Amino acid sequence: MAVDRLLTEIARVHFPRPPATPAQLTAFEARVGWDMDPSLRAFYLHCDGCTLFEALPDAKYRILPLAEIRRARVAIRASDEDEDGAPSIFTLVDMQDTNFVVLDVAQRANGLYPLFDAFHETFPEMERIASSFEEFLEKALRSGNRSYWLSGNSPGE
Repeated sequence: MAVDRLLTEIARVHFPRPPATPAQLTAFEARVGWDMDPSLRAFYLHCDGCTLFEALPDAKYRILPLAEIRRARVAIRASDEDEDGAPSIFTLVDMQDTNFVVLDVAQRANGLYPLFDAFHETFPEMERIASSFEEFLEKALRSGNRSYWLSGNSPGE
């Protein structure tokens, strides 16, 4: 599984938190009402969130621990009303600038959840930035600590 290579890199040069337990994953899935896809499950069993490139408070990419994942409309708009975003959209990465990378559990394809840029000022409008968490993680790790989807170039270009 390619995600294993990414997790090894996170452990080696980034800032992972201790792993979540299987019981914590089960409790999380019961709380949110959806099952993790394989790459998300592997990530959270490896580390219950992390920061990439820099430690807090300077980190740009902060992959949230299970306890902090919640509906995007609540995190971004402080509202749990449908006009403020679909109930199927959840925060996953806090970009530390009031913007988030979110996943939409209603759009699962081939067993994977797509990820979107959720710009605070325009949410619930979103831009798709990855077809899966594994794709997002690969691109983020190659980004040089930049929001790769905003650069106009693919990582490594």
